[in-house]
Formats: sequence, C-alpha cells, structure tokens
Amino acid sequence: MNGQKQTDTSKNLKAASVADYIVERLAAEGIDHCFGVAGDYVFPICDAVDSSAEVKWIGCSNELNASYAADGYARIRGAAMLATTYGVGELSAINGVMGAKAERSLVFHVVGMPSYQNQRLGKIAHHTLGDGIFGNFVDLSAKAACSHAVINPENCVIEMERVIAEARRNNQPAYIVVPSDYALSPIVSADVKPIVRRSNAAALQKAMAAIAERIKEAKSVVAFPAFTISRLGLQKQTQRAIEALGCPFVTTLMEKCLIDESHRQFAGMYVGAVSEKKTRQIVEGADLVLDLGGVNLNDITTAAYSGRFDLSRFITVGLNDVRMGDKVIPNVRLVDVLTELAELKTSFSPYRGTQQALAPVSGSPSDKIKMDALYPRYGAFLRAGDTVVLETGSSSLGVTPTIFPDGVRVEAQVLWGSIGWATPAAFGVALADPSRRTILITGEGSHQLTANDIGAMGRFGANVIVFVLNNQGYLIERALEENPDWTYNDLAPWKYAELPKALGCANWYTARVTTLGELDEAMKAARASKTGAYIEIIGEKMDMPPALAFAHGQLKSMYGDTP
Repeated sequence: MNGQKQTDTSKNLKAASVADYIVERLAAEGIDHCFGVAGDYVFPICDAVDSSAEVKWIGCSNELNASYAADGYARIRGAAMLATTYGVGELSAINGVMGAKAERSLVFHVVGMPSYQNQRLGKIAHHTLGDGIFGNFVDLSAKAACSHAVINPENCVIEMERVIAEARRNNQPAYIVVPSDYALSPIVSADVKPIVRRSNAAALQKAMAAIAERIKEAKSVVAFPAFTISRLGLQKQTQRAIEALGCPFVTTLMEKCLIDESHRQFAGMYVGAVSEKKTRQIVEGADLVLDLGGVNLNDITTAAYSGRFDLSRFITVGLNDVRMGDKVIPNVRLVDVLTELAELKTSFSPYRGTQQALAPVSGSPSDKIKMDALYPRYGAFLRAGDTVVLETGSSSLGVTPTIFPDGVRVEAQVLWGSIGWATPAAFGVALADPSRRTILITGEGSHQLTANDIGAMGRFGANVIVFVLNNQGYLIERALEENPDWTYNDLAPWKYAELPKALGCANWYTARVTTLGELDEAMKAARASKTGAYIEIIGEKMDMPPALAFAHGQLKSMYGDTP
C-alpha cells in the first residue's frame, strides 16, 4: 500500500488558488484523506479539501488526535496530510508531529496563519501572544519537521517541490504554513518538475564493493532490518536481499512482523538480555551485523541497555548513506542498496532456523484473566490481513514476544512512546487501508487520553476491533519505579465498554470480560462483527509481562544511579 503516485508539474495541476494547489499536490503524493480540526485561519485549506474530488476531510476530536491519526495513516500509505489552525491548533498537534519525526513517518502538516494584511499591519489577533508578532510559532513547528516553508502565491509551486523532496528524502514531517488571504490567491505558475531521488552511481558502486568485501571476510553475518523499511514500503525488497544473502535476520520491538516470523531465516526478536539465548548469540557474536535502514537500539529495544554490541562490526545502510565505522559514503539510497544486495553472490549456506509455532492457548473458562493466558490468545485471534496497533507500555512489551501468524502487520510507537498514541493511530491505519482489519490493543491509562476518537471511527466507518486492558491504572509507570502504589498512577474508574455507545457507535459490538471464557466468546463475536468491536478486559493491578518485570529490576541501568 505504501508508495506515492506519479506526480505532475504545476502546468498539469488545475488549481485556481494556493490552497487548491497545496491540496492537489499532496494528493499526487498518494494521500486520499486529510486529518485535522477546523479553525478560521485554516478555513481556506479546509474548503479546498472539502471541495476536492481526491482528498476527503477527516475531522478529529482534537489536533493531537489528528496528528496521531495522520502518523498511523502515513505508516501505511507512505505520507499523510494534517491541517490545523495557527498557534493553538498547530501547538496542540506538535507532540504527534514530533513523534512522527522521531519514528520517520511522513506527515505534511499544513497550517493556516492570520492574513498577510493583518500581519503587515501588526494587528492584535486571537490565537496570538497579543504582541503583533506572527512568527512566534513558526520556529517551534518547524523543529518538529525536517523541512518547512511559508507559502505565498509567488513561491508556492517551487517551495512545495522543495519541501516534498526533502520530506521524502528523510521520510519525516514537513511543515507548510500559509496566510489565509494568500491561500485564496491564485498561484503564480512555474515550470518545476518533482525531484526524483536516485543514488549517485559511483557512490553506490563504491558502497557495494565495500559491503561485498566485508561480507566475504566475515565468518558469520546477521541482518537487522530496521523500522524504516516499513515506512518506505520496502519489505519485499528487504526480504529478497536477505534471502539472497542466506544469513539469519532478527528484529527488535520496532520491527515486529516486518517479515513473516515463519520465515526460515528468522532468528527471533532481539531484546538484549531478555532475548532467547540463541538469538542473542547470533546477534552479539556475529562478525558482521548488516543494519538495513538504521535500527534504533534504545533503552526499550535493548531491555534497559542490556545488549552487548561491538559497533565496529556494524554496516549501517541508512536512507541516504552507508556507514562503516568512521567511514560514511553519502548519496546512496537504501532502496538501491537493497536491490544490489539481492543480486550479490555469497558462499554462505542458507541459514535455517527452527520455525516458531504460535504459543499454546491455556487456562480454564472460569479462570480470571492473567497476562500469560492473554497474550497467546491475541496470537490465536489474529489472521493474515490484520494490522495490529499496539499502545506503548505493557501492551506492546507483552504482546510483541508472542509469535503472530503470517500476513499480520504491526505498528507501535516504541521510540517516541507518547501515551495515548495508539487509539487515533489505529483510526488512521484503518482509513489508510480498509482492505485489512485493524486491531487496537491498548491499556486503559493510554486510552483515557484519546478515547474520544472512538467516535471518529464510528463516524467514518473505521471498523476497528479494540481491546482495552483495564488493570486499575498505569501499569508501566508502576513497573518503572520502586514504589508502584503512588496515587498518581491511579485512574478514574471509567465504564469503558459503554464508551462506544456514548460516542456515537451504537451498532458496535461491546463486552466487558473478567474470565477467560468470557474473553474467548467476546473474541469470536468481535471477529464476526461487521462493524467495530470494543472489548474491555479486566486484569490484575500488578500482573505484568516478563519484559516489563525485567525492566523493573533494571531501573538503575535505565535511569542512572541515585547521586
């Protein structure tokens, strides 16, 4: 699904105004929906979307939710559009946009400013600091992006191409801001062609020669495909390259199911000291680690920095360069390296790992719901064609070690880890590809921040299956400190299973389950439902997955010792 359409020059886009041009040009990037919240300064952009035959307006409950939804959409489609008003709107969205930047999700953030006329006169206007200065927020929002532009009729065509090209180069957000009167003005045409990103031929040849030499010299090689592979839609190219090399490959929490876990070359998930013994030996003992895309070895993916790496053994193929120790070869695109690797001849005997089976489902129908019985049920519930969105916290740490069926896609915000991300992100994912069933697995602590977008799911027909684990508060926060009983980790006792009806999803299947038998029946009903489904799962306050329990014992490693 990920990928952009063939783009056109300004001569081929029939936009009458700047706002129309911005919307049509972003539609040419493969974007069919615009997430946002309306506001007077951004009305011209909203109007252009609403009158567009190519882009549909998707109103969200607030700007933060809209930015999370756009992030989820971009992970599937390759790019997304977010529209907010000046100041209050864009700043409400900035956390979600910054998370997209951290995890390389391409969101085009379009913001409507007060009119150029009022800016020029220095008028005191709403949504400002009352100082007559209108550039206060541009620098802030630009920091959440990799490229930005303040648009006017004269620079619109040229600046849009520059901003899009840089955003595509880095696969990170772009910030496009336009005064409201300029948005309604006719564009000044310019003969500018979209920038095509290619490797420098000599640099690519040099990089491949160096990689081939290192592979030839190595006694053992392991491939580490990074999360950026899925952002760019390069899963098939990556699989072909790994199969040509014949080496084992591993993933971290951020790459769960990037390639099917039944693949014979899959050597398991690497999570530092929490990894399976064989997986850890393969990674940490390899002569050469082929990092495809820039794997992120953070405190979460390494289980509190418990991995043992020799980074001199890494070759990192980034989006635009190749790094080997202190040597960097620039102007080399990841997709081109993957293509070349698929043609590389090696002398390795193809790695054949032990195919991992789905975890057995255990427990009696009358049993209370414990995590060791819950997570295998998720694995058994999932089917090819499902996209699973995991909330950061106990949900992602508990679910990701579970083997999933082939054809399942997983999205989680592991690095940025913004609480509440998953619910709106699941909404964006569902709209990005309605041919797949979207499954949201979240905890009630995260869910309380953004649950109001359940209403948007119902409004726009996003038939998500939602699992909310209710374990009386922020379990991950309880686990990440010495004393789990501080009152600030408690929550208001919502009646979660009643939320969909209250938020306008009257025809959804809903259930509140306390035993394994009730959960099993609810899962069957949810899978059979033709609408959305919402299941509240009652768990125990301190019943945590093994990875989280391990982290609880590694607090000094994660945060440093007390001075």
